[in-house]
Parts: sequence; structure tokens; C-alpha cells
Amino acid sequence: MIMPTASELIRHHHAHPLDFESVREVPDSHAWPDLHDHPTASAQGAVVPVIDLSATATNVLEQLARACESWGAFQVTGHGVPPGLLRRVEAAARGVFALPTNRKLEAARPADGVSGYGRARISCFFPKLMWSEGFTIAGSPVDHARTLWPDDDALAFCDVIEEYKEEMKQLARKLMRMMLMSLGLTEAEAEAETETGWIGPGDEAGGMSAVLQLNSYPVCPDPDRAMGMAAHTDSTLLTLLFQSNTSGLQVLQVVGDTGRDRAARWVTVPPMPGALIVNVGDLFQILSNGRYRSVIHRAVVNRTSHRVSVAYMCGPPAASKVEPIVKLVGPGSGPVYRPVTWPEYLSVKGKLFDKALASVMRTEVSLEHT
Repeated sequence: MIMPTASELIRHHHAHPLDFESVREVPDSHAWPDLHDHPTASAQGAVVPVIDLSATATNVLEQLARACESWGAFQVTGHGVPPGLLRRVEAAARGVFALPTNRKLEAARPADGVSGYGRARISCFFPKLMWSEGFTIAGSPVDHARTLWPDDDALAFCDVIEEYKEEMKQLARKLMRMMLMSLGLTEAEAEAETETGWIGPGDEAGGMSAVLQLNSYPVCPDPDRAMGMAAHTDSTLLTLLFQSNTSGLQVLQVVGDTGRDRAARWVTVPPMPGALIVNVGDLFQILSNGRYRSVIHRAVVNRTSHRVSVAYMCGPPAASKVEPIVKLVGPGSGPVYRPVTWPEYLSVKGKLFDKALASVMRTEVSLEHT
């Protein structure tokens, strides 16, 4: 009997048991019983805000504040990212997922690694598997690209990815400044709060760090039984998401006051040509001392269309502590959260998942909320 190698075991662990293109029904391993945990709002009932970044600055800051406080997510237009680049990065993502499964597994993400092909990292928190596959890029995509394609195709893929990452980095810096100013900081204060260089000039190591996540949601024979991406918040400062022209992203909107009137509903974020979606992440919730809430979101699947998305997930440099901005801490109340680095928080999230934010609340605050 030939025993599998360690590499083969890793690949098997991260491989998808399904050939999504050939399956004719949703197997029990992928059948979710609680897709309708909250009602889904009608298209007319709720709309995630759309903000034109090229509009008057004061007006944009007011819109950003309302969107971050009420939704934790919004769409942006007027962002300056070339439409042609969005089309090319979508084509690049589709090119990855169109490869044969055995080829994709050559670039499988190691169990203790970040980059590569595999299931969503949150899969371990759920008893059922998700109707999706992902490809994560942290740092240079060259090694994985050369595994997937001949040299010319690999270089073409890398060129698109690097160009897209650079555009997203510039946009993320701009949005970070604007979101801090929407909290009431002056431009100088916004710069001072990020004096480590998160949003200033500098290379990847000296500024905001980021991971690029390509997601694929194949056609599903029974969308009412399968989940593309389970509900979660992002462990980031903010996430910039491009989605193809197929609906699938939903955000959880909490409506009503506390008590019996409080309710939640799923709201679909429809694709808009050329628009990008911005999600407030857990670290920005900490930075804002809880004023801006990270958004719970998920992805549902489709019976007829293959949906892809590209998420630029950005946070501070690894050694930088994220803590509530002093100006946002009310007199006599103190900060809600303790300081934490991005790696520290990712480690906590990897163990506690949706309880991670509560676990980094200061002890005296936690006691008040129990």
C-alpha cells in the first residue's frame, strides 16, 4: 500500500470534494438548514448607500458617517479605478477558477499558510461546506502563478494582479483618511492617528498591509439549500470588494430599537457597473471605539450564473497596535477595546470567530455588557 505524502494530505484537506460543474444536486455535505435565519428585504425595501467620491467633500463625509453608522457597508462610485482594470481582474479571477481541479490543487494553500487555493478559512466554524472556492494572494503572486500557467500566462496574470493591488492601495488610503475625518477628526488629526504610515507614502511594509482574495461561486442546482459564503465580519480595517454582474452579496441590517422592536434582515447589494463595495472591518470598529460597526455579510448562490468577486482586505502593519482614537473616547467613559495588532486579532478570530471582538473589549466594559 502506497501511503500519501504530507503534501498530498495537505492538498486533500484543502481540496473541494465536489466537482461543482458536474454535480446535479446539492449533497448533504453542502446542504445548509438555516439559510432563512432572517428575512430578506425586498429590493424596494432597503438599499445599501451609494456614495460618489468625486462629489463635494463635506457632503461625502456626511454620507460616509451615516453609511458606516447605519450599515457598516456602502458602494462607491467616482473612485478613479479604470473600468478596464476591473474587467481584466475579473477575467484573471475567472481564469484561475476555470483551471482543472488537479491544476488548482498544485497551488493549494498549506494548512499553516495564507496564500493559495482552497476553501474559505472560516469553513472550520461550520458543520456544512460552502458552495465556493477561493484563491488568496498575500505578497507576490509569482510562485503560484508559475505553478498554474506557463511563463507568459503567469506573467500576464501577475501584471493584472499587481496593477489592481496598487490601485486598491491608493483607494484604501483615500478612504481611510475620509472615514477618519467623517468621525470628526481634522485632516491633520487623521494623519496623526496613522503616523505609523498606514495611509501615507511608503511601500507595502511601511504602509497598510493587505491580502487579495479571489472568490468563485459556481452555478448551483438548488440555491435554496446551499451557502456560498457563511455570515461573518471581516478581520480588517476595511475591505474593498469588486463583484461580477451577478447578485449574491448580502449584508445584515439591524432595524428598530433595543428589545422587541429590534430585528434584522438580509439586504442584497446589487452589482453596479464600475462600483466597488466597502465593508467596515473589525479593526475599524475598534479604531472608532464602536461608533462604526463591522458589517455581518454573506454570499448566496445562483442557479444560472457563475459569480466571482475580488476582495482587497487591508489592515495596519503587523507591529502596529490598533486601539480606540483618543478623541472618540467620551469623557469619563474610557475606551471600549484594548490595543491589539492585526496578527494578534487574526489569531483570536481564528479561535473565537464571532466572539473575537467581544474578547478584546476591556474587562470593565465587558462586565457592563454581561
